[in-house]
Amino acid sequence: MKKIANGLTALVALEHIWFLIVEMFLWTKPIGMKMFALEPGFAQQTAALAANQGLYNGFLAAGLIWSLLSKTNSTDLKVFFLSCVVVAGVFGAVTVSTSILIVQGGPALLALVFVYLSRKA
Repeated sequence: MKKIANGLTALVALEHIWFLIVEMFLWTKPIGMKMFALEPGFAQQTAALAANQGLYNGFLAAGLIWSLLSKTNSTDLKVFFLSCVVVAGVFGAVTVSTSILIVQGGPALLALVFVYLSRKA
């Protein structure tokens, strides 16, 4: 159970590293504009905002990686950072698009379930 929890946590971390890359470096490139259905002018106008958002996604990834490498309180760290991702997914679903809940919140919630189950094992 713990291996599954750690694997899912790592997946969520990798997902947020990808978000960082897209939002900080690829926002105005074809892949970034296609992913977020952006027009070139709008992408240029919002690039600084997207980069800031990407930085925060990087912090979430860093916290999740820390939780995987930590020798103490790793479960508490996983619960905290995965919960942050779930809350961000819910907020994104309410304010932007429900797909954010599925893409961002879903894997984090699944990882949280397995972290909880691994505590009981």
